[in-house]
Amino acid sequence: MHWALRALAWVLGLGVAALLSGLILLAIALAVAFPNLPDISDLSDYRPKLPMRVFSMEGDLLGEFGEERRNLTPIRDIPKVMSNAVLAIEDARFYQHGGVDYLGVIRAGLANVGRSKSQGASTITMQVARNVYLSSEKTFTRKIYEILLTFKLEHLLSKDQILEIYMNQIFLGNRAYGFAAASEAYFGKPLKNITIAEAAMLAGLPKAPSAYNPISNPKRARSRQLYIIDRMVENGFITAQEAEAAKAQELNVRTGPDSSKIHAEYVAEMARQLMFNQYGEETYTRGLNVQTTIHSAEQDAAYKALRRGIMDFERRQIYRGPEQFVALPTVQQELEDTVDDVLDEHPDNGDVMSAVVLEADPRHILAMRAAGETLEITGDGLKPAQSGLSDKAAPNIKLRRGAVIRVAKTTKGGWEITQLPEVEGAFVAIDPRDGSIRALVGGFDFAKNKFNHVTQAWRQPGSSFKPFIYSAALEKGFTPSTVINDAPLFFDAGVTGGQPWEPKNYDGTFEGPMTMRRGLAKSKNMISIQILQSIGTEYAQDWITHFGFEADKHPPYLTMALGAGSVTPMQMAGAYSVFANGGYRINPWLISSISEQRGKVLVSTPPVVLDESQRTIEPRNAFLMTSLLQEVTRTGTAAKAQAILKRPDVYGKTGTTNDSLDAWFAGFQPTITAVTWIGYDTPRKLGDKETGGGLSLPVWISFMETALKGVPVMEPTAPEGVTHIGGEWYFEEFAKGAGIAALKSEDKSEPTQAPAPTEEKKKILDLFKN
Repeated sequence: MHWALRALAWVLGLGVAALLSGLILLAIALAVAFPNLPDISDLSDYRPKLPMRVFSMEGDLLGEFGEERRNLTPIRDIPKVMSNAVLAIEDARFYQHGGVDYLGVIRAGLANVGRSKSQGASTITMQVARNVYLSSEKTFTRKIYEILLTFKLEHLLSKDQILEIYMNQIFLGNRAYGFAAASEAYFGKPLKNITIAEAAMLAGLPKAPSAYNPISNPKRARSRQLYIIDRMVENGFITAQEAEAAKAQELNVRTGPDSSKIHAEYVAEMARQLMFNQYGEETYTRGLNVQTTIHSAEQDAAYKALRRGIMDFERRQIYRGPEQFVALPTVQQELEDTVDDVLDEHPDNGDVMSAVVLEADPRHILAMRAAGETLEITGDGLKPAQSGLSDKAAPNIKLRRGAVIRVAKTTKGGWEITQLPEVEGAFVAIDPRDGSIRALVGGFDFAKNKFNHVTQAWRQPGSSFKPFIYSAALEKGFTPSTVINDAPLFFDAGVTGGQPWEPKNYDGTFEGPMTMRRGLAKSKNMISIQILQSIGTEYAQDWITHFGFEADKHPPYLTMALGAGSVTPMQMAGAYSVFANGGYRINPWLISSISEQRGKVLVSTPPVVLDESQRTIEPRNAFLMTSLLQEVTRTGTAAKAQAILKRPDVYGKTGTTNDSLDAWFAGFQPTITAVTWIGYDTPRKLGDKETGGGLSLPVWISFMETALKGVPVMEPTAPEGVTHIGGEWYFEEFAKGAGIAALKSEDKSEPTQAPAPTEEKKKILDLFKN
């Protein structure tokens, strides 16, 4: 037995020696590792990567930019139900332990050494240490660093601070970081409104955001949700009755675009560019909250009005055929899978949705959308694509099984076939009293075309430019009652310096002598040309700069009278605002304030107050032009405006360029100026019967129905320097025949000599020659 005792002593001695050696090695490892630990003092002022968020003036979210969607939420604002759900599944003893579950760490370490299925015993503090500072690799070295960091975190921060970091930092799938962002991403609601059932669903995400994603893996997500609800009961966070109610709650998980979202993608992109110019790469991580001047209701009205106007135009176009043809299997499940795959490549474009034809004949179309949804199109819904249903239809437009088409809901709840439009458009509305942008839509769809037509599209304004020529004429003695002959004009090569030019009115007719007021209301080209010819092209070119136009984009030729220069819709909005506000030049602006998500205000735009330093034309000129533009909306080419809106205080001008390449309407009410443009990116004919009054005016009216709701009628009062005689307004010095009573025929027999021809001039004249 003596030898047995000696052997036992040796074994014990070796064990103790091994233990001491291990402890010494561990101490050495800790001594070496501790100095290399990262500085965690900045966590006491936790500043994660936060996206830039763009808001309307009412605080509605318009856009978000940054790799990580995160809405930093202090622990005091995180609902107890959410933090309790997380604690129940991740670390129920979080507020009792010192940061490390020792037995769990040993168990996980042994499992990893044995290469069995890896196990985790990470507390919330350990997860914060790993997520903020370390990688997720499973090694002893990383585990030692994790434990040391955990000790440092528990020593430096309070439990609430650690939990706040965890709740905001953790990745939860769908680009969402933190539970506030996840609540928005998965349920479309703020975290403060979360229910027990929803909190339990979100609490299941940290373990595996992909595996327990309620969008892509609803069954697994549901199973984990039920388990977490049970854990909440076990830990006393909720009652059994609350658990049963939570299990029975049907969740509304967001599976597609939010239909209630305000479409302001072009606005958000403008804000992003402005912020990037100021803050560089910090734009996407600093957590900037950018409040714009956009009015949510008006932005929504502008988006819907422009899309409706473009789609109404599209219904009048020839059918260009399906977007693709695919072979469809006959087995139902395979059919649905194939359709889903195809439609992933042809995503919906708002209310213009994609579908795959299953059956087609001249009287009906049966089509399938995602998830096996079928729809039938009959009657008037087939009219836009009638040519594709004909037996003689060309193969590329023939509607048959496997054709990928576009469909839209009708006002009566049925379906109609349609197609993605090729035409583009723009809409912008600003407040003429201070220049703030109230609504802006830069195109039909931002995802389809990111080019912002409001600010970047230089187009010919056509007749919508005539008011600025008329404004110049008022300063030269013309009056609204000046009589001008609407008669044919011809300019030979000796006069133009280039090719002979014989301009026409839009309708090709001539109505003889009429007042300048009537000439603008009926948009008579001959009247405008003679006015410009009389006042001089160089004078007019200088005058238009008062409205913000660039002189070099409007060469001093007679074609300027017909809007042959180049403008952007934003320029036109600013220019018409000069008439709307009584003669002041304003600069459109978008950003009202910039702050950080913690609340610190970085920039706040002071209120804009117009003063005489911004005056660019006299009040009396603006007043007479407003009167002339009121005639356009009362009896002229835009008479629908007053008829539909049922108010006299709307003013504006239609515009249609030569060959109907561009369709405009620019107009205002004293509180808002709005401009609509429709045309093709690569200019081509819209159609012989397509005009600014038919295409763009309806968009403007539809918007104004929302923008002017509840706004009292506001007609301007006559300023000093004007007089009212015989039912007409005059500048005082041009009243009683002192101005130009009539433009005599000899005035137009000797047109203003044009400058020497240039290539640009020839190009412009070519546009307007007959």
